[in-house]
Amino acid sequence: MNSAYDRRVAFPNELGISTARQLHDLSPALIIPLGSTEQHGPHLPVDTDTRIASAVARMIAEQLADPWMLAPAIGYGASGEHQGFPGTVSIGTAALQLLLVEYGRSACDWASRLVFVNGHGGNVSAVAAAVTLLRSEGRDVAWCACSVPGADAHAGHTETSVLLHISPELVRTEQWVAGNERPLAELMPRLRDGGVAAVSSVGVLGNPTTASAAEGSRIFAEMVDTCTRRVAAWTPGAGGLLQ
Repeated sequence: MNSAYDRRVAFPNELGISTARQLHDLSPALIIPLGSTEQHGPHLPVDTDTRIASAVARMIAEQLADPWMLAPAIGYGASGEHQGFPGTVSIGTAALQLLLVEYGRSACDWASRLVFVNGHGGNVSAVAAAVTLLRSEGRDVAWCACSVPGADAHAGHTETSVLLHISPELVRTEQWVAGNERPLAELMPRLRDGGVAAVSSVGVLGNPTTASAAEGSRIFAEMVDTCTRRVAAWTPGAGGLLQ
């Protein structure tokens, strides 16, 4: 036995800055932000979904404390609907599902539980399928979404408000313009056929010009509170989607 590993160390709260020695015999539970790299109109950065998921996941980990630990974000997802806009890098649903399955199989070798905190709607099929498979293999894995009731679809009031709260320096308010504000259900047929570009030339679904930091603070708190409550209530054997 390596005696160096027997020394008591403080419980680390972030995987990325931890060492193998710190993790030895701890069996931490991981919270993994899952986002995307995709266009978010002319006013928001392409890492918006990853940025929001990371901020929500960090707050969950801080509020739940030991044994929960924040993992580095997975910043690429299934964003094919945004293809054609500069800045979009999509790995597709099949590749994302495989990535998450292999991630889970590897991490569960030393971590006790995993929760993926998803910040991009296009990832839902992949993360749901991956979690279902991992759970069928006996691994304690689940996921939750950074969502709130009544949110608009993409780069509009909701996401812009949250970014004004967590990263105001990255919101180009002089560039924001309203996009297609019709209900997403009405847009889906054209979205499926031609992607976001078919329904919004600026890549925005919603109206960012009504956004505010105060509204972003409220929305962000609701995201954090909802996910934290769901993770805290998650018991072994419960379903993969935390509701």
